[in-house]
Amino acid sequence: MFAAGKKTEVRRFDTLHLMKIAIIGAGAAGLSAAYDLVNAGHDVTVFEAGPKVGGLAAGFKAPHWDWTLEKFYHHWFQSDRHILGLIDELGWRDDVLFPRPQTVVLHEDKFYPLDSPLAVLRFPGFSFFNRLRFGAVAALLKAIPDGTVLEGETADAWLRRWMGSQVYETLLQPLLVSKFGKRYYRDVTMAWMWARIKARTSRLGTFKGGFQTFLERFARELERRSVEIHLQQQVSEIESGPLNTIVLKTPSGPKSFDHCIATVSPRLLTKLAPQLTVPYREKLQSLRSMGAVVMVLALDRQLTDYYWFNLPKGVGYPFLALVEHTNFVSAEHFGGDRIIYCGDYLDADHEYFDLSKEELVERFISVLPRFNPDFDRSWIKQTWLSRTKYAQPIPFINHSQNIPDLKTPLQGLWLASMSQVYPWDRGTNFAVELGRKVARRVLQESA
Repeated sequence: MFAAGKKTEVRRFDTLHLMKIAIIGAGAAGLSAAYDLVNAGHDVTVFEAGPKVGGLAAGFKAPHWDWTLEKFYHHWFQSDRHILGLIDELGWRDDVLFPRPQTVVLHEDKFYPLDSPLAVLRFPGFSFFNRLRFGAVAALLKAIPDGTVLEGETADAWLRRWMGSQVYETLLQPLLVSKFGKRYYRDVTMAWMWARIKARTSRLGTFKGGFQTFLERFARELERRSVEIHLQQQVSEIESGPLNTIVLKTPSGPKSFDHCIATVSPRLLTKLAPQLTVPYREKLQSLRSMGAVVMVLALDRQLTDYYWFNLPKGVGYPFLALVEHTNFVSAEHFGGDRIIYCGDYLDADHEYFDLSKEELVERFISVLPRFNPDFDRSWIKQTWLSRTKYAQPIPFINHSQNIPDLKTPLQGLWLASMSQVYPWDRGTNFAVELGRKVARRVLQESA
C-alpha cells in the first residue's frame, strides 16, 4: 500500500518551474504539505520510516474491530479550523463526529465534572468567589487574540496571581505538573496555558473509522493526485548536492530534490543533516520536550461512566490520565470491547521507558479499583503499549525567540516539527496548519 504509482492525474495549476520536493514523515504535517505542493503542480515524494502513515496520530486495529484506535489518544475540538477546513476541502465533513463526552477532575478522592460553566459553579473545590473568579479570568484569556503577549511570564506566576492560590493549587498547578513534571512546570510560559484555554471546547471530535482511517484515506487521495508515498523508507542522511539540490540517502539509494521538508523532531534533524550550521544546530538542541507512555487496555465490560479523568501527580496514581475511549465513541466499533487508555507525559530518562510491558501493566491496573471497586484483572482481554520520547514540547519564557525558522540554513532544507506550532499545543490541527505553512513558504521562495 502507498507504493510509487504511475502519474496519470492532470495537475490543477501550470507552473513555470516543476520542482521535485521530498517530505520526510507521513504524519498530518507531512501529508498536508504534500497536498498543497502537489496541487500547485509540483512533483512530491513522501518518505516514511514506519509501516503506515499517521505519525503520532497513527492507529491500529484488532481483527474483530471495525474502527482503528489511536496509539496515543487523540480528538479534535470544534475550534480546530485547520484540520476541519482541510476535511471540508476534501468533501469529507459528513464523516466527522462531535459527541460531548464528560471530563472529570479529582478532588478529595472524588471525581467532579469541570468542563462547562455550570460545572465550574458546582465544583466544591473552589469557594463561590473563586468559582466566579475562575470563570472571569478564563473568559478574559479566551478574549485575548494573541497569547504571545503573555509569554514573558510563567504560567505558575501568572495563574497564581490572577486565579488565586486556591484555584491554582487545586486545579492548574496539578495540570502543569502532570504535563511538564516537577522539573519544568514552574518554567513554562503563560502563553502555553492561554492557548490551551483559548482553543478547547466541550464537544470533542473524531473521524468515522478512527484517525488512521482518515490519514490513510488522505494518503490515497494524495496518491491519486500523483504524490509518491514510500513506507518503511527511513532517510539516513540529508546533504547538499550539486546545482543547489538537496540529496537524501534512502534504502534504495541517494535521491536528489529541489527542496526537502523534514517533519521530524529537532534533535533528529541534527543527526540527519550534519551540514547544518552550528548556531542553527545549537538552537535545535536547546529545545526540550517530554516523552509519552500510553497503555491501552481492552476490557470485556465498562469501567466507568466518564470519558476523561485528569489525575494530579502525587496522589498515588501511576499515570496522569485515564481515558475510557468507548465512553466517547461506541464500543460496537470495537467488537464490544471497552477501550481504556492510561497515559503519562514523562522525562525521557524516566523508568517507564525501560520497564517491560508486563511490569507497566501491573503498575497501571493496580489502581483501577479506585475507578471501579468491582474491577478484576479477568476483565482484561488484551493490552498494547506505545512509547515515544518526543511528544510534548516544553515552551519556556519568551519561547517565540527560541523557535527555529522553518527554513534551515542548508539550501533547500526545511523543518516542520511540533516545536514550531507554539503557542499552540501539539495535535493534528496545528500539524495541518504547520504543514500548509511550510508548503506556502516553499512556494513563495520559488515563485
